[in-house]
Amino acid sequence: MASEHSEAIGDTSALALKILVAGGFGVGKTTLVGAVSEIRPLRTEELLSRAGLQVDDTGGVDRKSTTTVAMDFGRITIRSGLSLYLFGTPGQDRFWFLWDELAQGALGAVILADTRRLEDCFPAVDYFERRRIPFVVAVNCFPGARAYGAHDVSRALDLDPGTPVVLCDARDRDSGKDVLIRLVEYAGRMHTARLLDSVV
Repeated sequence: MASEHSEAIGDTSALALKILVAGGFGVGKTTLVGAVSEIRPLRTEELLSRAGLQVDDTGGVDRKSTTTVAMDFGRITIRSGLSLYLFGTPGQDRFWFLWDELAQGALGAVILADTRRLEDCFPAVDYFERRRIPFVVAVNCFPGARAYGAHDVSRALDLDPGTPVVLCDARDRDSGKDVLIRLVEYAGRMHTARLLDSVV
């Protein structure tokens, strides 16, 4: 009986947080979710069609042959009692109607950036700033891309002071996990500050 009670307590003390992984087309969102997920990730990828090529800017990602049409989903346990549920958003403008649904209840977001197509980040930055959803910008360091420091990227994106910018490799599990930990810490500070502001 006691063990059943302790198991029930353990279940209620477990914390699951919802995180979005956003960014432009072909920036590595599906790759990041797949790299860090401890379960087989759910993917909704479809082959790029000729019709899609008329509206999707594939410059810089010429070899990309598929695109996410709804979302990616994965899960990672950061530590005992703390799991993150990852929702990768579609990158193209025509799928943005899905973002409002995916953003419901999210603790925060990772915005993946590619320095070769940095302007693709602006819509995601604007989206999360308008909704006051904490986010970090994770620069996916593609081979052959010019290297920029975090300060340079922050200035180019005109980010609010204190918004974290980190360098990562979306293919590497440890690198992706470090990004997620940084987001959870930052979002926790932001939510705590807002809570304190509301009671002062």
